[in-house]
Amino acid sequence: MKLTTKDVADYFTQTPVSIADNPRLRTPQQQGHAAAVTHFSAAGAERAMEQIPVGCGKTGLITLLPFGCAQGRVLVITPNLTIRRHLFAAFNRSSPKCFYLTAAVFRDPSNHGPAVAELDADANLSDLDEAHVVVTNIQQLARDGGRWLEGLPQDFFDLIVVDEGHHNVATSWQDVFERFPDAKIISVTATPFRADDQPVEGEVIYRYPIAEAMRLGYIKHIQASNVAPSELVFSYRGSDRTHTLEEVLRLKDHDWFSRGVALAEACNVSIVDASIEWLKHLREGGFPHQIVAAACSVDHARAIRRLYEERGWKAHEIHSNMSQDQRDRVLRDLENGILDVIVQVQMLGEGFDHPPLSVAAIFRPYRSLSPYIQFVGRAMRVNGQDAPGHPDNRGIIVSHVGLNLDRHWDDFKQIDTEDRELVHGWLTDQQPVPTPRQEGDRPPLRPDMIVRHELTLDRFLGETYLDIPQDDMPRRILEALKAQGIDPAQAGLDPEILQALQETRVTSEPTGPVAQPVQPQAHRQAIRHRLDEMSRVLALRICNEAGLSPGGRKLAAKGGTGAASDLQAVTILVHRAVNDHLGIPKAARRELSTEEIDTAINALEDIGNDVQDDVIKRVT
Repeated sequence: MKLTTKDVADYFTQTPVSIADNPRLRTPQQQGHAAAVTHFSAAGAERAMEQIPVGCGKTGLITLLPFGCAQGRVLVITPNLTIRRHLFAAFNRSSPKCFYLTAAVFRDPSNHGPAVAELDADANLSDLDEAHVVVTNIQQLARDGGRWLEGLPQDFFDLIVVDEGHHNVATSWQDVFERFPDAKIISVTATPFRADDQPVEGEVIYRYPIAEAMRLGYIKHIQASNVAPSELVFSYRGSDRTHTLEEVLRLKDHDWFSRGVALAEACNVSIVDASIEWLKHLREGGFPHQIVAAACSVDHARAIRRLYEERGWKAHEIHSNMSQDQRDRVLRDLENGILDVIVQVQMLGEGFDHPPLSVAAIFRPYRSLSPYIQFVGRAMRVNGQDAPGHPDNRGIIVSHVGLNLDRHWDDFKQIDTEDRELVHGWLTDQQPVPTPRQEGDRPPLRPDMIVRHELTLDRFLGETYLDIPQDDMPRRILEALKAQGIDPAQAGLDPEILQALQETRVTSEPTGPVAQPVQPQAHRQAIRHRLDEMSRVLALRICNEAGLSPGGRKLAAKGGTGAASDLQAVTILVHRAVNDHLGIPKAARRELSTEEIDTAINALEDIGNDVQDDVIKRVT
């Protein structure tokens, strides 16, 4: 049945709801709702924004906002399909994940929530007419030239709620706002700023502190742990240099230096070893914690994956070049505990929720704060709800001092301040403008700076985000149990017992890097796979530089390779050149020693240049 604006307004203004006095709701949900009601009760209220840290109940808050704020239909806009589905389930009275039901929001148990429509490919206008709330992702709303927007009257929506509101200055979002000029607009986000220095729409009417979220156990207690070498030896444009830790800490501000550290195997190994050490420490309590790693590129992710695998840990990379089926398979393995490590390249962002990811290993330099926080957020969701101090509610951010990420950690700790000038300073940290390539230049496989090795990896540099006094843990645990409706006394728990239990916990933790054992055979097998992977990357680069389509037959048709496509032909030529360089016959790669494989990898740049010259001659 089609709902009138009055029908919808009456529902959101007259339905008895339990919010301010609801013990099942979290503080930021109650306070965020109250702040929005107060804000929009004023005449001519401006667009609003609320900042809620990841894991603190942002989805629940969004479902509460229509009550007391909306005088008509509500439009909820998400940045992607994953979040759209998650939010639809939270609104949907037919779903077991409906937030109104799990949080007992309605005083009348027969009221299961508003009618909600999901704007997907099968939706039509009648679905929207019969709904109190419409949930969509921005891509669906703007598709086909914005046909959805054109088909709706300007007063169709009274309230627009934007999830992940730091996207809301983009043109597609602004088009929506302009289409419904009289609608009230509120954005909810964990990251109230963008990395491109554009202002985020909306007056900040509520901000929940990250530190308070940690104190109450809404998010993990996180700490930074950076590998710090006493000395680092590297080659820069052919010249070997040795630097002390103090010199490394000065050089890390230079982009060329931090980029070189990111792509250096020696530094990657130290981050891998440190993250494994922390993972083993966290797993001592029996919980299956996992590692999420951030890489610079697809090839970099594969290299990092191999480092974990040769140390006996199950790992896989995930990136946008994979098919949806491949990505789904990797995520299933992660969620089922088959993987110890997932290495991502600009994936697993907004909307991804997997609490066992407790170690975030950063192998890339972040030039701005926003993507750094987005990644760190993957390790912030708790494994035990509302349990501050719980040993499984710790998140460790592991990296290398040479990546210059400590500045973002320091800025991250200042997010709770009111100093907006400081936030503006974060946003001005932009990616450097790349130097244009000159004609004839070839994209290198390796950077100008190559770290040869690190000497005496003897310490971690870093700190906790928030110090929670250990002697206060028993009281906090008892409070958390009571908040969940559990009587600690009936369970035989009191502060003295909890204190005694706490003292039996394993309290030691890694204080410095320890090299993880690698069997020579595993290392040889891993770098042999790396040689094959790098050869394929090189073949694709040669195709691009020679103007060949990977699926074309311009080169393949000339014969001599037996390939069905140009990419296959170039790959075969690269493999032949590698074999010639090593002086081995076809199909003899299996017999190569570690030293021979290293020789081939180190020579791959020059081998690729020769093959590229040969390919260009063949096709011109």
